[in-house]
Amino acid sequence: MNHLITYIVFSLFMVNCNTSTSNKTVLKVNQDSTILCNSNVCEGSYEGPEFINGDDIAHQFSNKMSRKVGDKLKALYKSNNFKKVDFSKISMSTIGMGSGKVIYKLSIPFVSVENKCEAYTSFDHVGGWNHSPELLRRKQALSAALMEGHKLDVSDLKTTPEGLQEYWIQWKNKNVQADCK
Repeated sequence: MNHLITYIVFSLFMVNCNTSTSNKTVLKVNQDSTILCNSNVCEGSYEGPEFINGDDIAHQFSNKMSRKVGDKLKALYKSNNFKKVDFSKISMSTIGMGSGKVIYKLSIPFVSVENKCEAYTSFDHVGGWNHSPELLRRKQALSAALMEGHKLDVSDLKTTPEGLQEYWIQWKNKNVQADCK
């Protein structure tokens, strides 16, 4: 019986090791990015491969940044510090893009607004790593997140010299800002 238990535990350990090995690259990719936010800006960088198994890993840093910015805007709002993203001051760089290894840096600054109903508390993007962003499709997907009568606030197209293209998008979160109808 002891041998059977030992065999089962060993087998489970081996299966778990095999599974974690296949995720090792993804975990490393996540460790290669950092994002820091304060009441004025979220800034961060990703350094690593552009693509892994055909997935645009580097561009996924935009997703990670969008989540952090949305979380920070909500936290600021809840502390009565009303902000929105200042689209005109967003900075992006993608040094090494096209070489297989990239350093992707992002700075998403905030600007104060007069009252809670001028603030924005949700943030996202649509972009392309060497291709045009599908803005219309993204706007349609996000339309369900809007309060009735509200619109998405979309930045001008931002590009890096190496070819990253992004539209940044903000809106009033219908749960957080429900009284701003």
